[in-house]
Amino acid sequence: MKQENVNKKRHIQKISPVIENILKNLDLILVEVDFVRESNRWFLRIFIHNDQQPITHKDCEKVTKSLDEYLDELIPVHYYLEVSSPGLSRKLKSQKEYAIFKGKKVKIKLKQPLEDLAEKIFYAKLLEYNPQYGLKVKIIGSEKEVVLEENKISSIHLDLI
Repeated sequence: MKQENVNKKRHIQKISPVIENILKNLDLILVEVDFVRESNRWFLRIFIHNDQQPITHKDCEKVTKSLDEYLDELIPVHYYLEVSSPGLSRKLKSQKEYAIFKGKKVKIKLKQPLEDLAEKIFYAKLLEYNPQYGLKVKIIGSEKEVVLEENKISSIHLDLI
């Protein structure tokens, strides 16, 4: 298959269930799968999480070895596999990540300050996400709880440092 004709989205949809099943057997959680072309090379990046403890190099190695035999059959181009943790200050990109990192401290940047909140940038604890209403957080320092509509949020980053 020509490298230019690769449907990235289709391949991610095809391999994600396989990755999730393998991670489940290793007591790990799939955060994100990214399949990108950089400098004429394909990279398959898999970000994993463990609710009980930080991700280690051994976790990444186990995932790599477990996936090795399956992925080559599913991806028709040569690629480089990278398995890692999401990182301590990862930008949260999806509703799934809001659920995975529920209870964690985050740095939130709003497009505009809220009526009752003068700052556009603040730290909070993720409480819950509802697609209808938005993201419920507890602001650190004031202990005030607010619900933020997604369209008012510029970015959300983990703040686990």
